[in-house]
Amino acid sequence: MSAPLIPARLRKLIGGIGIMAFLAFWIWAFTSLYDYLPSNRAVHLIYFVIAGMGWGLPLMPLMSWMGKADKRM
Repeated sequence: MSAPLIPARLRKLIGGIGIMAFLAFWIWAFTSLYDYLPSNRAVHLIYFVIAGMGWGLPLMPLMSWMGKADKRM
């Protein structure tokens, strides 16, 4: 027996909620860590590049799962 399929609309709803929760945590974590950085512009630049672009990599599997098409019977 195979596992029951989750319809695409429900996967997108679950994934959307998951993305919002992850981004809320990501923003909280990076703004909290900002206070501990040395006051150096180069360090701030690197930090914000990582914070701004780094959120996509952990979410790629979730976005891939959300984008799967429903299987036809």
